[in-house]
Amino acid sequence: MIHRTALVAPDARLGANVRIGPYAVIEEDVVIGEGCEIAAHAVIKHHTRLGARNRVAEHAVIGGDPQDFKFRPDCLSYTEIGDDNWLREGVTVHRGSREGSATKIGNHCFLMVDCHVAHDCILEDHVIVANYTALAGEVVVEQRAFVSGLVSVHQFCRIGRNAMISQSTRLTQDALPFFITEGSPSHARGLNLVGLKRNGFARETLAALKEAYRLLASNTPLAEALDTLRDSPDPAVQHLARFIAASKRGFTHPGR
Repeated sequence: MIHRTALVAPDARLGANVRIGPYAVIEEDVVIGEGCEIAAHAVIKHHTRLGARNRVAEHAVIGGDPQDFKFRPDCLSYTEIGDDNWLREGVTVHRGSREGSATKIGNHCFLMVDCHVAHDCILEDHVIVANYTALAGEVVVEQRAFVSGLVSVHQFCRIGRNAMISQSTRLTQDALPFFITEGSPSHARGLNLVGLKRNGFARETLAALKEAYRLLASNTPLAEALDTLRDSPDPAVQHLARFIAASKRGFTHPGR
């Protein structure tokens, strides 16, 4: 159902059972999958791709131009959003900043009121971002991370899988997977035990991650600590080692 006051571009492609509310705007070259709900006054900008069963709340703007001085208005870039996401009131998501690039949001993500996802960000599946949080350009958030409200994330940072970022954190380095990161400047503060247990992590994995945390918090040289983490038989600890090794901005150390 399309409300009579909504504006829908002639070339927009809408799947079955799409609902578009009063005064919503769907621009040209937009694809909206089946079962999506676009609420009143929401705007879906050009070159945006929405999968199935997404909910976009009032006054959200999806696919806007990047806030990036190198961006050219004639650049063909995209916003790509998967299935079963919920984007609440006032959420803004900007498209990619380079020719052919895309800002990407996976499946089953929840973006709460007034949070911002900047150009070229990648959010994997089951990510939660709470109210008024801003992700700067090219931030990567791995699966099942929880980013609390009023968090500021510097461009190019990564947030690891199953991490929790505490409220009002100023994140300027990579946030380690499986850990809680907090503060300004930010640091790691123990395991995200509640989140890990909710996601079914085994007791043996929790014990291995606790040992990994103690190792990183010790005075062990990083290269030696990484060798120890890589040798762990636990896949989660191995993922932690790979995440640290791939860091370009440094990472949030335990207690520092």
